[in-house]
Formats: sequence, structure tokens, C-alpha cells
Amino acid sequence: MSRVGSQPVALPLGVSVSVNDNTLVVNGAKGELRQDFRPEVSFEIGKEKVCVKRIDDSKIAKSMHGLYARLLTNMVTGVSGGFQKSLEINGVGYRAELKGGNLLFSLGYSTQIEYEAPEGVQLSAEGNTKVLVSGIDKAVVGKVASEIRGLRPPEPYKGKGVKYADEVIRRKSGKSGKK
Repeated sequence: MSRVGSQPVALPLGVSVSVNDNTLVVNGAKGELRQDFRPEVSFEIGKEKVCVKRIDDSKIAKSMHGLYARLLTNMVTGVSGGFQKSLEINGVGYRAELKGGNLLFSLGYSTQIEYEAPEGVQLSAEGNTKVLVSGIDKAVVGKVASEIRGLRPPEPYKGKGVKYADEVIRRKSGKSGKK
């Protein structure tokens, strides 16, 4: 039995969950999230918790059981508190600035890169070298942070580039110069 799927998902105050056809809808203070689900699982909605149940013991039902329990947990966390990822920019002359709702990056290329955030994601620049990505959908926040990091991934020799705030870059030594 799935250990993740068997645990009920607690609902904080102000969060409601409903099921319409094959769509799970979670409403909260920060917004609304929707997730389509497969018919191998069902949801028992109570006042303070939601339980994910599987229809049978087939392999696909077992795998979907834990998946939808975790997706539901992320949705509840997102509409109640939200998610955020912090990025750091390292390198001489590398910087980011907020221009309207978009971020303008100077990352050592001949032109500046303008990054437009998708709907539901907020971008903010703290100083010139810190970028904060926040939103209610964990997958979209992670995707946007990954795309920003991909503009100039950190290189292993000097550590220049865009990295996650908690990421550790494994450094390489340069040329040794032996004769």
C-alpha cells in the first residue's frame, strides 16, 4: 500500500476541495487550482481532511494513488501559503532588474535577455543579484526557476552564472601548468 497515498491530506482554515467530473478543484486565499485525475482513484472529502482512495489493486491504480495524494498536498499548500524559489546571479557585470512585470537580465551576452513571467507567477529582483520566483502552482514555479537558471547555467571553474540559492556548485581546478 502506498505510504503517501494512505495518509489523509489536512485542510487548513479557508481551503475547500471539490470534485467536478474528473477534475479536482482546490480553492484558497491565494487562488484556485485545478487538476484532472484518472478514474483509478477517488477522493473522500471531509471538513478537515481529504482521503485519496484507489478503486482496485492494479499496478496503475497503486501508482496513481500516491501521485494524486502528493499533487493534492501541493495544491492545498499552494492556495494557502504559496511556493517560492530563490535564485542568485554570480559574475562580474551579471545582474537582473525588474522592468514592468518582466525581468531584464545582463548575463555576459551581447544583448540583454528579457524574461516574461507566465500567468500566475510573480517575479521580483532583490538588489541586482537575487531573483525571487513565487506563485501558487509548485510545478509552474519550478519550471520558471529552471528556465531562468537555463539562461546562463553556473560554470564549474569560476562559478559564474545563475544558480538556485541553496545549490552548491562543484568547482574544478584550472590548468595546473606542469612541465
